[in-house]
Amino acid sequence: MKRDFLHITDFTKEEIWETLNLAKEIKSHFRNRDSYTPFRGRSLAMVFAKPSARTRVSFETGFTWMGGHALYLGPSDIGIGKREAIKDIARVFSRYNDLLMARLFDHEHILELAKYASIPVINGLTDYNHPCQIMADILTIWEHRGHLEDLKIVYVGDGNNIVHSWLRLAVKLPMEFVCACPKGYEPDGDTVRLAQEAGVSTVQITSDPYAAVQNADVVYTDVWASMGQKEEAEERARVFRDFQVNEVLMKATGKETLFMHCLPAERGREVTDGVMEAEYSIVFDQAENRMHAQNAIMVMLADRM
Repeated sequence: MKRDFLHITDFTKEEIWETLNLAKEIKSHFRNRDSYTPFRGRSLAMVFAKPSARTRVSFETGFTWMGGHALYLGPSDIGIGKREAIKDIARVFSRYNDLLMARLFDHEHILELAKYASIPVINGLTDYNHPCQIMADILTIWEHRGHLEDLKIVYVGDGNNIVHSWLRLAVKLPMEFVCACPKGYEPDGDTVRLAQEAGVSTVQITSDPYAAVQNADVVYTDVWASMGQKEEAEERARVFRDFQVNEVLMKATGKETLFMHCLPAERGREVTDGVMEAEYSIVFDQAENRMHAQNAIMVMLADRM
């Protein structure tokens, strides 16, 4: 029976750990330039309704290195839900390819792709969540801390798809997760309740970033205006001005704290250049680990076919 990776919660706690361990192994193979070709003779279709340099490069490089062929389909190549029915695209691509990754605006579209595809579907990002990013993030934190015990993650900024993915991870792995955001920009209420009611983690939503970051192991942020929200950029800059991650906020944690950002970063807006370049910034380790985590996810899904 085929498996998809649309949300972090599609994997059990044990499968998440299995994926993280596999990602470490694959990363070691990649760094050593070992031959590792589980996808020899296989193909990955990559559907991009929402463009991204990092997502394309990490998936295409990773799948090619593992022996396969990755096919890029951009917004002008395929109109999801416009030129052709999503269920038709899913079924046609299933006849050509072994895996399907899609980076889309509408979360309902990825759900429909997965429903009708007979091959594994991987969520490369939607307006609701970004599970591959969070798998890379938790791998990076594990590498830097050596463990994931007593972990406090504080996200500062918009309660967006990154926050939703952290909340879903909090359903599976124990942590203290705090989202500090302006009032009116909170994450999806149902997802917050899902994380709180699971009883695995402590989850808090607040509008006070300085109180939130106290004793944080990780401070995380993202752009204030994502793709599709650029017309709101100036208004968001006004609303979010007290939520910038700067040197003063990082010092307010009261301990040695890691800084993370999923990129691309608008330096001088949600984060200062000084924080991005600080020794405690692990942003580019995150960026590298996108590929290794995604490679592990693809291997996990293919092995379960």
